[in-house]
Amino acid sequence: MHEFVNAIEAEFIKESNATIALEQKAYMRNQFEFYGMKTETRRVVQKPFFIKAYLPPKSDLNEIVKTLWARPQRDYHYFSQELVYKYVKQLAKEDIELFEYMVTHNSWWDTVDFIATKLISAYFKTFPEQTEIYVNKWLKSNNMWLQRSALLFQLKWKKDIDTALLSYVIKSLLGSKEFFINKAIGWVLREYSRTDPAWVVAFTNEHELNPLSKREALRLLK
Repeated sequence: MHEFVNAIEAEFIKESNATIALEQKAYMRNQFEFYGMKTETRRVVQKPFFIKAYLPPKSDLNEIVKTLWARPQRDYHYFSQELVYKYVKQLAKEDIELFEYMVTHNSWWDTVDFIATKLISAYFKTFPEQTEIYVNKWLKSNNMWLQRSALLFQLKWKKDIDTALLSYVIKSLLGSKEFFINKAIGWVLREYSRTDPAWVVAFTNEHELNPLSKREALRLLK
């Protein structure tokens, strides 16, 4: 495990660029440090680490991710979530605990949205019986990022979206003052309007959405 972590660290350091790092840090409101790699550069650097033959055993994944997630450089967080996605066909019930950890530590939209739409989405498709348990837990948590995850995990489900669940989650969060909640409500409705515009129009007419949510929800329908 330590060899894997040390190897990616060495590669990231080699590609570091102080000027780009400052720009990236400013874009993220100075919340995180960066090595200064653009996304395309980072993905080239990390590609050898994602070759199936060289992936660490899944039993090491939890420790690797938590080790890298604790580091200040955002590059490690991006790497970690994309590493986890390589194991998405090997999901186990307990993996939701790691996803919750990732959502609630070093939280910001750029990682939370990937985790919700890629990892949690796949998890609930694999273990649908877990959905109600965790969605209710997250809604009651008062953690904005877990609540955003409850909204966004169905984002790309199209005709498979559970509209009863989506309606329940949105109604549970109506009245929120959080930008990232109201934006997510609008985003998931806007995305579903590509599949069932009539449902989205009816929902927005029947419920008093935040103006931001309503504007986003109907953007494609004007």
